[in-house]
Amino acid sequence: MNVAQLTDHVAAAAGLEKGQARKAIDATFAAITKAASSGEDVALAGFGQFKVKDSPARDGRNPSTGEVIKIAASKKLAFTAAKTLKDALNTK
Repeated sequence: MNVAQLTDHVAAAAGLEKGQARKAIDATFAAITKAASSGEDVALAGFGQFKVKDSPARDGRNPSTGEVIKIAASKKLAFTAAKTLKDALNTK
């Protein structure tokens, strides 16, 4: 599913026009992005949790030359699905 398909689904499910649904989706993603960039976790009940994790600097290797390179420290956004979502995925 892409953003256009998500917009169509949200518009139909909530009885909104597509433009309104797109604004709501964009605002949701912006709020999650803002919280994550400030280091906050985002927990959505029944869906899951987004957590910011630090990845320390480390040595890596260029696969084509074998040369050792430094990989800088970075932050990663990890998602853990809630039990409700896991159960929905595994129901047949």
